[in-house]
Amino acid sequence: MALTLLLSTANAAPTLRLSQPDGARLERWLDRLLVVGGVLYVAAHPDDENTRLLAYLSNRSLLRTGYLSVTRGDGGQNLIGSELGPGLGLIRTQELLAARGLDGAEQLFTRARDFGYSKSPEESLRIWGHDALLADVVLAIRRLRPDVIITRFPLEADTHGQHTASSRLAVEAFTRAADPSYMPDAEHRRLGPWKARRVVWNESGFFGKTDAQLAALPHLDVGGYDPWLGLSYPELAADSRSNHRSQGFGAPRRRGPTPEAFHPLAGEPMKGSPLDGVVTDWSRVPGSARLVAELKRARQAFRTATPEASIPALLAARAELRRMPEHPWKEAKLAELDAAVLACAGLFGDVIADRTSSSPGGSVTATTTVLLRRPARVTLTSARLGTRSLLGPSELKAGVPVEAKTSLEVPADARLSNPAWLEAPEPGLYPVRDPAWVGLHEEPAPLEAELTFAFGSESITLRRPVAYKWTDPVLGERYRRLEVLPRVTVDASSGMLLFPDASPRPLDVTVRSVRGASGTVALELPAGFSAQPASASFAIAAGGESTIRFTIAPPRTAARGTLRAVATVDGQRFDRGLRRIDHAHIPIQTWLPPATVQLTRVDVAHAKRRIGYLSGPGDDVPDALRQAGYEVTPLSVADLREGGLSRFDAVVFGIRAFNVEPQLQALHGKLMDYVASGGTVLVQYVTSNFIAKAPPNLGPFPFTIGQGRVTDETAAVEADGNPVLAGPNRIGPDDWAGWVQERGLYFAESWDPRYATPLSMHDPGEQPLKGSVLVARSGKGAFVYTGLSFFRQLPAGVPGAFRLFANLVDTGG
Repeated sequence: MALTLLLSTANAAPTLRLSQPDGARLERWLDRLLVVGGVLYVAAHPDDENTRLLAYLSNRSLLRTGYLSVTRGDGGQNLIGSELGPGLGLIRTQELLAARGLDGAEQLFTRARDFGYSKSPEESLRIWGHDALLADVVLAIRRLRPDVIITRFPLEADTHGQHTASSRLAVEAFTRAADPSYMPDAEHRRLGPWKARRVVWNESGFFGKTDAQLAALPHLDVGGYDPWLGLSYPELAADSRSNHRSQGFGAPRRRGPTPEAFHPLAGEPMKGSPLDGVVTDWSRVPGSARLVAELKRARQAFRTATPEASIPALLAARAELRRMPEHPWKEAKLAELDAAVLACAGLFGDVIADRTSSSPGGSVTATTTVLLRRPARVTLTSARLGTRSLLGPSELKAGVPVEAKTSLEVPADARLSNPAWLEAPEPGLYPVRDPAWVGLHEEPAPLEAELTFAFGSESITLRRPVAYKWTDPVLGERYRRLEVLPRVTVDASSGMLLFPDASPRPLDVTVRSVRGASGTVALELPAGFSAQPASASFAIAAGGESTIRFTIAPPRTAARGTLRAVATVDGQRFDRGLRRIDHAHIPIQTWLPPATVQLTRVDVAHAKRRIGYLSGPGDDVPDALRQAGYEVTPLSVADLREGGLSRFDAVVFGIRAFNVEPQLQALHGKLMDYVASGGTVLVQYVTSNFIAKAPPNLGPFPFTIGQGRVTDETAAVEADGNPVLAGPNRIGPDDWAGWVQERGLYFAESWDPRYATPLSMHDPGEQPLKGSVLVARSGKGAFVYTGLSFFRQLPAGVPGAFRLFANLVDTGG
């Protein structure tokens, strides 16, 4: 796994192809072989990491550097698409891997689910499960074996509860990792205890310290220039951080002195820097003198134009390292040595399938290619996939490819292409069945070949996923793992069906098969709902699909539940769908979610029907509104600027629309004229923070947006007698049931007295917040600002959210 990671991220391309490091990076790989030691950086989410420090430690100090992101960021929002929840977690995982491919650090995770904003570490640890998460953080420490653990956040602060929880876990895990009696499972027992030297907090001005106060703390200046990279570490860090595209975290390159300050949290004291007292060479390993001599000989022999000259000494070092007794760095350094040898030889290996997908029992034709690109004495001793040979033994010659095509049967027990952490999600954790896979960024590919090379008496095995390769006319060559899919997948046309009255609604169910299949498909329904037909037959050719239309009849009264679509083939049940996430900056991701549909029967009355909607990023609200009976017309900034608005009963803006479309501010006058003439303008939340500021004018009267939010989705809501809550749907306590993740965020903080604030709510132990909804009459119409998270509630089919949203739209003349 470590060797595959080293070779596949050498130039950080969003691909699975084997990447050759350039001469400068390869030279630094040889330097790193002489360095022993590591640092683990710990924080809560993707994009929390300090890429400046990671870049410095990995490339200047040449330490084994890791970033442990406690979550995959699946509870956040998405600036580049509509994926939320697990889909967003898949994107942000790959963005982290692209970032690490640039800054040179490794990426680790726990099983924690990002359940959304938390206001206390106690809540975070309770929802995650303290003991399970502690075991995961200890596992990361025992795997990486750092000398120093660095947290991004303090133990106490007015910040996201998951932030401070990550630091508390790091401090507690520091002690537990060194405890030989703390062995929760076999993977911990295999790794054994590890004692780091200290835990420190990477302190910053964000938490109130002045530059002078920070300068008095132990520190590192990470602003140096790296001649091998042709970049300073802050420049490299900016490129790394800019991979977090789903969060809009493009960063400018910075140059010059960049001090990083540190505060001790646990372990040995420090004076000048967190690396005080850390020995970073092989002198910490008894009996390593001959190894060091060979590593130095390899470094002295290295020339950019003839990297193969270093191979004999590298092989001698490898043999010496294998002979040495077990020690904490042996496995990692063997992987580094193997990567260096293969890179010095310019070895390329690929196993490419002739199709994107197959299924257990199916077949693919795979083309295996091996190419030696430097003059070195290398023999391919075997190329195998399980017990199947892909290539016979062959003495390799520089510049002469060895290639063969093989027909392969996908084993009947092959693992499906579903991320291991998404097999059976729980409220606080993503369970992973195989303990060896806990914390890995990705599980091994379903089909993985082993290419074994002999360099004299030394044998090196390179694992390569069976992949599919194609040429995108815009992006160039792209790779993706060969998908192993169920015999059939089942997908409904919508993830939510709303019944605003007792009328039946259609639902299309599409069955697909890679190999071809015949069987029946039926719907498992919650109480009160019925479907016609009860089941339907299908027969699909290989690579084909069949769509069956069901008609779902709801009960006459309010009801909610989950429908599951199930196909039966030869007596076997299939109830997984197929999702592919395709963004140009990451490899295509495959996910097999349960084939479920949220059914919601609730009366939703509204007088207004025609909505013009300018979507925000990741916005599925328009489709939900159509199910409630609205005619929704998508709008662009140009449509608003050039077209008339009188054809709409209301104009609605999606979340963060005013953050990502700065031209909207120039249309404020036109929008307020529309309100005055009888229309309704409804603005969903706008962020106001150090990343994106809210525009100064949104409504007819002044108001400001703050950081107020209510994260407890069950928080009590108090309502006044404002007419907006009385009709056309009377909003009562039942309408606040079943909300997901949160009540809302980015509430208004202050407002002109001409705004009504009909709702009040708060998280436990906090003061009431009244800024979740602002309503103002202006002329014949009305303006509404709301921080309530309708963008989550409406696509999830939350009944009361539809009823309240309808009232807000109906507010105008």
